[in-house]
Amino acid sequence: MTRDNINFQIEECSGRITRARAKELSDTGGILCSSKSSGDQKHILRVNSKRMASDDIKISSTSSNGLPNKRRAVLKDVTNISRKGYEKNCINASNIQGAKPTRRVSAKAKGNVPLNVSVEILGAEEDANTRLAEDLSKIRVVESRETSLRETMDEKERLMQNTCLTSRECGVSDMMLSVSSEESIPRPNEKHTVPEQSGASNDRGIIDIDSNSKCLQSCSIYAPDIYDRIRVTELDQRPSTIYMEQLQRDITANMRGILVDWLVEVSEEYKLVPDTLYLTVNVIDRFLSQNYIEKKRLQLLGVSSMLIASKYEEICAPRVEDFCFITDNTYTKGEVVEMESEVLNLLHFRLSVPTTKTFLRRFIQSAHASYKVPCIELEFLANYLAELTLVEYSFLKFLPSLIAASAVFLARWTLDQSDHPWNPTLEHYTSYSVSELKTPVLALQELQLNTSGSSLNVIREKYKQTKFKCVATLTSTRSILSLF
Repeated sequence: MTRDNINFQIEECSGRITRARAKELSDTGGILCSSKSSGDQKHILRVNSKRMASDDIKISSTSSNGLPNKRRAVLKDVTNISRKGYEKNCINASNIQGAKPTRRVSAKAKGNVPLNVSVEILGAEEDANTRLAEDLSKIRVVESRETSLRETMDEKERLMQNTCLTSRECGVSDMMLSVSSEESIPRPNEKHTVPEQSGASNDRGIIDIDSNSKCLQSCSIYAPDIYDRIRVTELDQRPSTIYMEQLQRDITANMRGILVDWLVEVSEEYKLVPDTLYLTVNVIDRFLSQNYIEKKRLQLLGVSSMLIASKYEEICAPRVEDFCFITDNTYTKGEVVEMESEVLNLLHFRLSVPTTKTFLRRFIQSAHASYKVPCIELEFLANYLAELTLVEYSFLKFLPSLIAASAVFLARWTLDQSDHPWNPTLEHYTSYSVSELKTPVLALQELQLNTSGSSLNVIREKYKQTKFKCVATLTSTRSILSLF
């Protein structure tokens, strides 16, 4: 039969499709299709010209294992299906060949006897496959957890074995080992401390000054590393200790002392922080270590250095005009700015240098660790002794950290001569022993007693004020040589 001879039958879907009507459709080889939505539209019955309907509904030959080799999609069991449901489930004959194969169950596998066509629902099989996949995933998760837990336990056992071996070699009992292992477990909101350092500190009687510090500016967590780095930096950017003898010919050490003594007065006039004064003196000494200067420009160097230090340390630095005014307009604004540029270029803008004040904060904090209540007189007296060294050119041979440690040593001895001023905590945080402090402490005591009769008294008058507890009037009565 050719395509031109294909018969098209138009049938109108009724309310119910009976078994007889279904058999009639199968015998004629047509499939009744409905339109998408309208019940008044006609339905076209398409005829397959190449194969009979009886061939379409037959089950294909099975393979040796009993499974079908080829499956074809067929009509569902149309018994007692309403018109609306039939329209919904209608299958287009042109899409049958491309549809997914579906397993069919027939009343009879062979023969031309009329068949009751039904399609087995795959829901049960899909549910079973889904449950099987979920079970497999759960098993894999459990197995992976067990494996990781086993590896963790093995690692802990090896660690405990190594620890036990080390503890037995060192003579530590198993009971002490268990206690220390429990204490080493970090707890919530517990500040981290290094076990080795804290243990060593306790054995030597060293007090941890960073464990209970509540001051945010002290940076207690990073303070040990910061000061270790500062100790290295102070060696790199030191001024020359003999530049007066080798380089400078027009100025003397006494002139330098007069300049620094006057700068202390300027810092008090403009209420500058102590760090500005210390940095000013450091900049002056570093400049004089590399550049020759005339006597008439020495004061210009001083005010320009203080201008640089103020910009670095102060929140609101004084203006250039203020420094010109403080010199009684000896220098113009252009000269101060030009000298400022010359100093910065010579120093390569390296202003982050540790001074005596940098170490003094840390060392005073270490000294207060042995006090139940912080001693304010100790802080003022140590600062007073440290500032006395700024005027003296001879103290350039000592490191800033050594001067700070010596100031704390002499301040503790001046306030309390009943006990030795040095202890393991101070030795630990300053890294200086008593024997290393002997020379700078003796030189510092001479400044305190003013044995040379120096007329530079600005620092002394400053610390005789009540706001500094008049610490400049305090002196030691006993000889300090007995401490070394």
